[in-house]
Amino acid sequence: MKLPISPPVEPMLAKSVPRIPTADGMTYEPKWDGFRCIVFRDGEEVELASRGGKLMTRYFPEVVEQARRQLPERCVVDGELIVIQRDRPDGQPQLNFELLAQRIHPAASRVRLLAETTPADFVAFDLLALADESLLDQPYPHRRSRLEAALGHVAPPMHVTQVTTDPATARRWFDRFEGAGLDGLIAKPAELPYEPGKRLMFKVKHKRTVDVVVAGFRWHKSGPVVGSLLLGLYDDAGVLHHVGVSASFPMARRKELLDELEPYRGAGADHPWVHGDHERGQRIPGGVSRWTGGKNLEWEPLRPELVVEVSYDAMEGDRFRHTAQFVRWRPDRKPRSCRYDQLDRPVRFDVDQVLRGDPENGGPTSGPA
Repeated sequence: MKLPISPPVEPMLAKSVPRIPTADGMTYEPKWDGFRCIVFRDGEEVELASRGGKLMTRYFPEVVEQARRQLPERCVVDGELIVIQRDRPDGQPQLNFELLAQRIHPAASRVRLLAETTPADFVAFDLLALADESLLDQPYPHRRSRLEAALGHVAPPMHVTQVTTDPATARRWFDRFEGAGLDGLIAKPAELPYEPGKRLMFKVKHKRTVDVVVAGFRWHKSGPVVGSLLLGLYDDAGVLHHVGVSASFPMARRKELLDELEPYRGAGADHPWVHGDHERGQRIPGGVSRWTGGKNLEWEPLRPELVVEVSYDAMEGDRFRHTAQFVRWRPDRKPRSCRYDQLDRPVRFDVDQVLRGDPENGGPTSGPA
């Protein structure tokens, strides 16, 4: 490839903030829940690069083909790979990160099949180079204007993300777009150049808390301390489902947790996850998969008597989308009271409306040029 910017290039990143930031010229856009991807195109040559310089080109042949058809002849575009699930029971198209994750598969035949059955879309949100010109040093409003001019003609499954400079519109997006599976908001300061690998943007994500049952744990890879807590919620039928893990602890805290869990160890064969109630679709902790490689996922059951409050950002079906964060023990709560009906479910929203930038979404599709 003979481009002014060549892979690997680390994408510019965002740092988490607790609330939507405001400043003159700040631009806001939806935070897509997918794989960050920088597309490099030089004629027929196309590469899809993720964070860390890993190439994803072989896993998304349909995106490579769309890049050849729709992107400028020579360009570098920053964006996100997403998968939209359209066959949902409620008929509402929504992002599905789990389906996207399944696209990373070692078998070429499986890659081809998944490209047909769960094709990915690409959402562009920054332009890093065009023809022989690098735009890294240009302020963001200039790069956005060039992006809209260069990609204004693209059609699904290629998209240009909508943006706004109105904080009130950004707040409405933050509330409404979660129902389409989006992650929150990205805020970009007005004169921001593109600095690879630097956390110069801001991200605001949805955070909630819920009380869950601690029904098991996994050992840490470094030794006899707690690696992760296995979390559960009861459904209306009284079945305890595994909903995720809490795992981000300092080493000293991992040792303390082992002492705190000691009274609950030694659960017998009647533990609700030892055998599983498959007839009622019970979720139980899994084993080794292609995502974990050779990682030991054996777990130790605990008597399901401990309740912990955790924070989480969103649900993927009936489990936490990402690792939940430990908040505090809840000795005042009874385990059987930890049910799915605690969860704050977002209002359903059509992801296609977000991609189209429909006026009824609450604001303009772009800020002033």
